[in-house]
Amino acid sequence: MSIRVLIADDQPMVRAGLRMILEVEDDLEIVGEAADGNEAIAVAAETQPDVILMDVRMPNLDGLEATRRIVCEGSPRVLILTTFDLDAYVYEALLAGASGFVLKDIEPERLVDAIRVIASGAALLSPTITKKLIEEFVRRPPESTRRPPKEVEQLTPREAEILRYVARGWSNAEIARSAFVSEPTVKTHIARILMKLGLRDRVQVVVYAYEHGLTKPGA
Repeated sequence: MSIRVLIADDQPMVRAGLRMILEVEDDLEIVGEAADGNEAIAVAAETQPDVILMDVRMPNLDGLEATRRIVCEGSPRVLILTTFDLDAYVYEALLAGASGFVLKDIEPERLVDAIRVIASGAALLSPTITKKLIEEFVRRPPESTRRPPKEVEQLTPREAEILRYVARGWSNAEIARSAFVSEPTVKTHIARILMKLGLRDRVQVVVYAYEHGLTKPGA
């Protein structure tokens, strides 16, 4: 089945360039374009895409608020596009429920891979970019947000350990080697963590861990 993609960016040249990159892939289908957040919400409701490529800085309604409103409806999944690797708006977009982000100068093949990852239900968690961004903007959060919420008590010691590994941006293979368990076991632990904490994917686990002081920048 094709992955249905909506492109939301206020620059026509950017939209055209993204369309050219994606249209040549047999498993990707461009179902619409949007020039601002309001249009993205409307077109998403009309076309029901699987993935939205969402620019952060757009007129009328930015990508941050558009992401929040779209994710509240349950689907589709949002992949943030940004010019900068450290952008407070991107961090806020992750909080709003985006499943990951990429820089606009990303290589075409990596962009295609990112869309496939997001569409599969996983999150695009880049240790070199995502973790750096999150550390930058949660280094000194308000004290009230650093108290672990009650649902953390539901985690077993092993699940709490796995959560800290995920927060560092580690892959399942890296976690398995460090925790001396198999990769399927890691996947099972992560699924239970998501269920117990009411989170959707690994990106939200990272944000959650930093916000509530379950891990520290540079840990």
